[in-house]
Amino acid sequence: MTAADAGNIVGNHEDKYHAKNPISRALVTNFLSAVTDLYQRTGAARVLEVGCGEGHLANRLIKAARPAHFEACDVDLRPAPDLDPQIVLREASIYALPYPDASFDLVVCCEVLEHLHDPAAGLAELARVSARHVLLSTPWEPVWRLLNMARGRYLRDLGNTPGHVQHFSRRALLALADTRLQVRELRKPLPWTVLLGAVRR
Repeated sequence: MTAADAGNIVGNHEDKYHAKNPISRALVTNFLSAVTDLYQRTGAARVLEVGCGEGHLANRLIKAARPAHFEACDVDLRPAPDLDPQIVLREASIYALPYPDASFDLVVCCEVLEHLHDPAAGLAELARVSARHVLLSTPWEPVWRLLNMARGRYLRDLGNTPGHVQHFSRRALLALADTRLQVRELRKPLPWTVLLGAVRR
């Protein structure tokens, strides 16, 4: 991570995994279902989540399908107290992942690319350490910002969540993914885009 990226808010600005609003909970449930289904479809034995935050998504994935090896990393680790003990944690930047080439069958990176000043470099590292698949998600723009404004949030920033320096439409995320991946599946849980790609070699 560069010095510029380090100045951004990293991770969840709001705790979407424990939202009290029923509409928010329903949206997050749909998002998690899409990510979990694509994760299970890969049948990966070696999994890495990059940008794991507190580990809530890692916990959900490992309970849905327990691989032989599951690692999770973040530039600023703050693991939840109930983190599954099988998950191996490591502090690392997406720009310099401390793993050899093709170390994992699946690399998961959800809600990270929008925080990066150089998402192409981040994606290159994700593809480098994956032998097979990369699973990505980003907020769907401009719908994300419109929904923020509809609920009265971040109005001075036209609905932009603090720390978001990239704004991916579905077309923009697919174009970025296509530089390193062959997109296999695309899911559209409002207001996110989730995709699974096979690494181009």
